Amino acid sequence: QVQLVESGGGLVQAGDSLRLSCAASGGTFSTLSMGWFRQAPGKEREFAAAIAWTGGKTNYADSVKGRFTISRDNAKNTVFLQMNSLKPEDTAVYYCAASVRSRFLEFLSSYTYWGQGTQVTVSS
Repeated sequence: QVQLVESGGGLVQAGDSLRLSCAASGGTFSTLSMGWFRQAPGKEREFAAAIAWTGGKTNYADSVKGRFTISRDNAKNTVFLQMNSLKPEDTAVYYCAASVRSRFLEFLSSYTYWGQGTQVTVSS
């Protein structure tokens, strides 16, 4: 069983940056693809970014491309989401997720394990 714990959320102003972290335990991190999803109030959970365990291939939602960067440190069993040029529409609870797959990582159904989420609020 893999446990995921997110941290790094908070209240920032538009244009600011935040770095989210997700620490994994209970599994072989280097063989897990990792993703970040987000859910705004009244909306469905949506894909933000993912990094595959094979080759470290990354992919991003169009809404965050060029502003967000996902990375991983296999030695520390941690995945990061660097968020720059934040906008009010980025306000959401951000969830970390783990998958044994290496493709189709933009889909919620590809993920088996989820963290509890961390709140990101961007004021205008």
